[in-house]
Amino acid sequence: MSTLGPLVPADETFNHQIADTFATVAQSDRSWTEKVCAMAAAKDGSVQLAFGMGKYTNRNVLDAYAGVSIGAQQWTVRASRRLAPDVERLAAGPIRYEVLEPLRSVRFTLDANEVLPISFSWTFDAAVPCVLEHPEHHRSRDGMRLDADIVRYHQIGVGSGWAEVDGQRFELTSDTAVSTRDHSWGVRYMVGAPVADVEEAPHPPSVSTTVLWSPMLCERADGSRYGIHTYYQRHALGDWHRTELQGGVEHADGRREPWATLEPEAIVRDDNRRLVRAVLHATMADGTARPLSIDAVGDTGFHLGTGLYFGFDGHWHGEFRGDEHVDGEHIADCTDPSTARRIHQMRDNLVRVEDPVGGGVGYGNLQSLFLGPHPAIGLSEEASFL
Repeated sequence: MSTLGPLVPADETFNHQIADTFATVAQSDRSWTEKVCAMAAAKDGSVQLAFGMGKYTNRNVLDAYAGVSIGAQQWTVRASRRLAPDVERLAAGPIRYEVLEPLRSVRFTLDANEVLPISFSWTFDAAVPCVLEHPEHHRSRDGMRLDADIVRYHQIGVGSGWAEVDGQRFELTSDTAVSTRDHSWGVRYMVGAPVADVEEAPHPPSVSTTVLWSPMLCERADGSRYGIHTYYQRHALGDWHRTELQGGVEHADGRREPWATLEPEAIVRDDNRRLVRAVLHATMADGTARPLSIDAVGDTGFHLGTGLYFGFDGHWHGEFRGDEHVDGEHIADCTDPSTARRIHQMRDNLVRVEDPVGGGVGYGNLQSLFLGPHPAIGLSEEASFL
């Protein structure tokens, strides 16, 4: 009796890395996920689009979300389907993902649907090459389990296409819209419902956590473009702290100039933990200071909770919902603090950046988490939420 996975068209390629078919993965953990996540936004903040898709081979699930943010409003359509036997089809319900040119150009589409009066199609075109981030290996606090073992690359570029929201049409062009994307695979947090028969691991009291993940595209007066990426994580309690940093300047020819140090100085709303303004005090390897001034554009950004990040209304990434399931909702005011707790604080936040040393001005995405107390910037422990 064969213990191999079924053959799929990808098995014709010369890209195998394990002694099995492309229908399977070597890791048996139910949390194994392959995921893409992307955003596009008009630089004037008039409309922002969001997209995510996850393939959960060990759960036999492919799910996706597609959404729109205008002002304080947010619309999200979600879809899920049984993965097998169509394991290579990157679509669920009205949502689909297409690779047009590997590592250069992809398309994100939400077809007209019966859930919400929104639809869109935008093409991401790269301004700089893809960049592999450092592998993420995160252990549980007791050291007993590897909670995350993830590889991810990101890419910074422009978006072109259209969106329709309740009969209103928006056009995006490569001159007027920025777009960013990432692609990851591995074992990750919060896939499926929380396991009920293991010890809970809540965020420790009084620990302050800051997470910033931000790809941005800058343009100089002569029209030349470059990317800036920052992934900053800091955990602190009293005199103890641990900081992890990666990122830097990304050039169109593939050259990269990494950050040596970075210290964020942020203004954040305490009630809904939205980053409003910041200066990233970066230092290059040669000691040169590289301050970046950042301002949020628009009212809210797109909250990723409705895409099932950290769970949403009792549902989770990778949850089996049957042969096919489509749902969604319209949220009228994402600035409301109680609503922010339902849809979580992490969001695709459209920002404008000024880089006086590099000579560029641009736009991008800044995802942030501020957990616990941050008294230096006026954030209380009582108002903290995920």
